[in-house]
Amino acid sequence: MKKIIFTKNAPAPIGPYNQAVLVNNTLYTSGQIAIDPKTNELVLDTIENETKMVMENMKAVLEAAEMNFSDVFKATIFISDMNNFARINAVYGAYFDEKTAPARETVEVACLPKNVNVEISMIACK
Repeated sequence: MKKIIFTKNAPAPIGPYNQAVLVNNTLYTSGQIAIDPKTNELVLDTIENETKMVMENMKAVLEAAEMNFSDVFKATIFISDMNNFARINAVYGAYFDEKTAPARETVEVACLPKNVNVEISMIACK
C-alpha cells in the first residue's frame, strides 16, 4: 500500500510529485535541493551550506516517515560540477556512520532545478 509522506519541515513540492512515498516499509524520497523551508529561499552562499540544507531537508522527510539516516540504504547525488565533489562529500558523510553508510552514486549533470549545485534523493527501509 502506498502512503504519501509530507512535512512542513522540508520544502513543499513545486510540481506533480510528493516529498516521499512509503510502500510497505520502503521509503522513496524525491530529490531535495537547498530551499530553506522556513523562508522558501535558496541557500547558495557556499557549497557546504547548500549541501547541509539539502541534508537537513532530507532529514525532515525521513523523520516524517519515522525514519532516520541509519535506515537509508541507497542515495543518489546529482551535482553540477564534479570539482565540488570532495566538499559535498564531506558534509554528506557527516550524516552517516561510514561503516554502515548506504550504497550511492554521484553524477555530474548539466543543470539542476533552480540552477542549484546539488540535489540528493534516497531510498530507506525500516
